[in-house]
Amino acid sequence: MSVRAVRLLPAFLLGACLVAPAFAATTTTTKSAPVHHKTTSSKSKSSKGPALIWRGDVTTARAVVTDIAKEWQRTGHARIELQPFNTASGIDAVAGGTADLAGSARGSDGTPEDSRLTFTPVAWDALVMITNPSNPVRNLTVRQLHEIYFGKITNWKDVGGKDAPIDLYAVISPNDGVEYSLRALLYGHGDQQISAPRLYLNTKALEDGIALNPNGLGLSTLANVNGNPKLRTIPVDGVAPTVANIADGSYPLYTPLYLVTNPNSTKAAAVKDFVDFLQSDKAKAVLRDHSVLPYQDGIALVAKDEERREKVYAESTASNAKPPLAAPGASYAAAAAIAPTSERTEAARAALDERNAAAKETAAASTGAGKPAGEASKAYTVAKGDTLSGIAQKHGVTVADLRDWNHLKNDNIKLGQSLQVSHD
Repeated sequence: MSVRAVRLLPAFLLGACLVAPAFAATTTTTKSAPVHHKTTSSKSKSSKGPALIWRGDVTTARAVVTDIAKEWQRTGHARIELQPFNTASGIDAVAGGTADLAGSARGSDGTPEDSRLTFTPVAWDALVMITNPSNPVRNLTVRQLHEIYFGKITNWKDVGGKDAPIDLYAVISPNDGVEYSLRALLYGHGDQQISAPRLYLNTKALEDGIALNPNGLGLSTLANVNGNPKLRTIPVDGVAPTVANIADGSYPLYTPLYLVTNPNSTKAAAVKDFVDFLQSDKAKAVLRDHSVLPYQDGIALVAKDEERREKVYAESTASNAKPPLAAPGASYAAAAAIAPTSERTEAARAALDERNAAAKETAAASTGAGKPAGEASKAYTVAKGDTLSGIAQKHGVTVADLRDWNHLKNDNIKLGQSLQVSHD
């Protein structure tokens, strides 16, 4: 299997976030998202068709597959083994033949790997900004989201909240389905790099982090968080994320959920049967119970999509520009893109550690973009366009280190300010 290169967000800021556990389950037992499983016999006296393996993002697992797989089995079909982790691991597995179906909150990114697969939209969900219930902010605009993800708005007081840093969380793989879909709307490119110091392996781990942090902000979907008392969704442009507001297109950040399949799979016929099953009344009832809209119920949204994207992009960028043509996304073979028990993950993590060590040596030997206020390895003068996370990346340290060494209460910095960037 080819190793895909990923354009990571600030790699030096992984820290403890990279050890976040994966959300994992099967239709019959709960597991720790292993990469290789022994499946049941492909045929049994009491079931039709071969057993199937589904792997993919937590969003599609919760919203679509978990309970529909149970309905599938009740109709007499073989078991579907579920391995929820993230988008990239699922697409990789289907492409490599170790899974039969994948779940994704984005369509094909145009890469050769994706182009060999089939992305079938099965439902509509809402991309939602989530925060801790104690956070007083009750609305964000798409323009504010653009500036927050670019690191230009870093304090809640600038969006109507308290004087506290916005602790922005993101999934480490920029081609994660949920992250990719939002960035495609805000920036016109799903693989747009952003300024997010807190990186997680999947949306489940991200949600767990925000639930504990009154200053946290991150991205999930309505199906993921609906009914979770530890999280609160923030309306966008004054519109709350609800199924009704998805259906009429008034909530601007809606997205299709996909099942991803390989037309060359030896189980292609059984896979097609399952995808077709999602059009049944039983399956649609399950989708509605999970706060998602069956795809055909929202088919009118397809005709509105170009107009919607142009409007969101114009408001996000505060211009009359139209979004650029979708660029192929960053590819996948990074540590966070594969289930944590896989050999590819361990190899990728080792390579990432080597790159981080080399980058730290380079940063220590350079003066950076601005003129150093003292020795290059000791102090740094903030230059135009600098962010605290960018300076941390440049010098191979963490944002938390910079806050501690410089007695900063938040991530706000000023042009010309001298920052200590190393510690003896």
